[in-house]
Amino acid sequence: MAYLDDLGLFPKLRDAGSGAWSTYVDHAFIAQLGDGTLPEGAFRHYLGQDYLFLIHFARAYALAAYKSENLGEIRDAAAGMNAIVDTEMALHVEYCAGWGLDEAGMEALTEASATMAYTRFVLEKGGQGDLLDLYVALAPCVIGYGEVGARLSADPSTIWEGNSYASWIEMYAGDEYQSTARAHGEVLDRLWKSRAGGKRVELLARTFEQATRLEADFWQMGLDAVTD
Repeated sequence: MAYLDDLGLFPKLRDAGSGAWSTYVDHAFIAQLGDGTLPEGAFRHYLGQDYLFLIHFARAYALAAYKSENLGEIRDAAAGMNAIVDTEMALHVEYCAGWGLDEAGMEALTEASATMAYTRFVLEKGGQGDLLDLYVALAPCVIGYGEVGARLSADPSTIWEGNSYASWIEMYAGDEYQSTARAHGEVLDRLWKSRAGGKRVELLARTFEQATRLEADFWQMGLDAVTD
């Protein structure tokens, strides 16, 4: 069974994407994380941009609270924002310190085009559409990192001994993040049942594919930082 195939909406979105999902989760950036060959400059660039990325994702969950129609949906949005602001940002800053990156320096970075493209796309979709549109646009990041972590962890070709990126893989393969990925898929299903039907899956699949391609560009941004 493929990742989270037991859910309702996510597999439909993934499978309607004309190969965009495979391009994303099988990206060269990921393969090089798994075998430890990713240039350190590429990873540092990615980490710095990911800090800026997370700030905008916190904004997206604040928008989700505004777009919510009942207290349960507000609580889902608040949990997502709190997870980023109170937990993930602190863990990210701590992790980045081990790579010679401090919070003030990351906050002062210029946003890469790939960072701006995806984060603004998510906020635009959330502003234009309803809560389901917003969560679909967020899904490639939230669920995608879960699949990447799970796949790298289970892949016998992944190098663990002496791999500088092993702790990153373990973080996203761990139970805490896997629960986060599943929870997002379950929210998608609840919103799908209450808000969707008919031809809307085609529009949602288009949003999902676009967001997935932008996520793949975010990996590529890291690699391009050491090849330009």
